Amino acid sequence: MRCVIARYPFDLTKSEVEDMLKGIRPEQPVTGPCAVISRKLYPVKQVGEVITKQDRRDFTAFEVTRALTRLGFTCHETPPAPATPAPAAPAPSQAPAEDTSADSGPESTSYIGTTLG
Repeated sequence: MRCVIARYPFDLTKSEVEDMLKGIRPEQPVTGPCAVISRKLYPVKQVGEVITKQDRRDFTAFEVTRALTRLGFTCHETPPAPATPAPAAPAPSQAPAEDTSADSGPESTSYIGTTLG
């Protein structure tokens, strides 16, 4: 499929992009626009740099995101939230703590609402 990135046309296929990124580790942490390629989350600017062999300043994240989406990759504006594990069994309930708010006599250690001095 013909994609234009940084005013240059590229004929790319999904499998070619996956092959180009084989052996390349995704930069961490991924904070902005990203794409899922071969079950890994890559920043789109890193992908664009690899597939175009151009400096990242020469293209926008939107151009690469558009091209990757057209090729069939899943793209995100921000990294998806990590999957949360299933909630664990509830902890056994504990006896409620003693209520000390009723203890407001002169021997009380509560200084709320009193003037020191």
